[in-house]
Amino acid sequence: MNELMVFSGRSNPELAVKICNYLKIEQGKILVDQFPDGETRCKIEEDVRGEDVFIIQPTCTNVNQYLMELLIMIDSFKRASAKRITVVMPYYGYARQDRKDEGRVPITAKLVANLITRAGADRVLTMDLHAAQIQGFFDIPVDHLTAAPVLDTFFRNLGYSSDEVLVVSPDEGSIKRAAEHVGTIGGSLAIIDKRRYGNRVEQANLIGGPIDGKVCFILDDLISTASSICGAARLVHHLGARKIYIGATHGVFCGNAIEQLSNTPLECIAVTDTIPLPPEKMLPNMTILSVAPLIGEAIRRIHIHESLSKLFKEMAIWSTA
Repeated sequence: MNELMVFSGRSNPELAVKICNYLKIEQGKILVDQFPDGETRCKIEEDVRGEDVFIIQPTCTNVNQYLMELLIMIDSFKRASAKRITVVMPYYGYARQDRKDEGRVPITAKLVANLITRAGADRVLTMDLHAAQIQGFFDIPVDHLTAAPVLDTFFRNLGYSSDEVLVVSPDEGSIKRAAEHVGTIGGSLAIIDKRRYGNRVEQANLIGGPIDGKVCFILDDLISTASSICGAARLVHHLGARKIYIGATHGVFCGNAIEQLSNTPLECIAVTDTIPLPPEKMLPNMTILSVAPLIGEAIRRIHIHESLSKLFKEMAIWSTA
């Protein structure tokens, strides 16, 4: 582990501290701030020549600023002769722009992949991409983690029996993810039939059940404006759900998401710490789960050239233990 060095940008320094604590190493020293004209300044404050460098920088909150900051950091380490540069992006900004769904629009997820590669990254470690095929946008190795074991362990520890639980997919695109949660949490599966009418989204029907008297876990990869997941929660509540929990890897919480979540009958909102949440976005029924041990273990295994496939199998065991 002597050549392992972990540095952090400014997007989620708290997560970087937790990861370094897991690895039992000191965080690398780097200065990242602004010049008077607003341009980003970066200076590595220790020798990294020949070192195995990991940069913790989810591109969240202020996506454009932190993406540019990441690119500048990569260039700094490349010019400082780091042996290998691994970008650790627990949250991958622009992931939802992964295809041309209408004419004359960009595929920004691919553009971001090109920028990171061109800047000099040798490897990318990310978590719960909105579309797994984004891995193919890179011409460098990508390790794709999932926070499912962390979420599944939390929901299993609530103590509900399998007969009580109904895992709900908030739309057709999340069916596979919801089915995997059923495999570890238990219970049965239901699917929300979501219809889009222009800018309006409507939760029309529920496929599966029965739902009356059930404890519903509605799980997704991210919560952005919260309209889809709150609409799903209101539908299952109307159909007789006894208790409703929602969970997601990434708590983006933009627009009026917090207001919607506050006005929806929810027992608990569980998200991970891939994105830092300011106090004004914290609700009394919100639980933050840390993915630092998962990411830290992945970093350790990448550094010592150990298989991550074994980690995925072990993660599945953790969530069912």
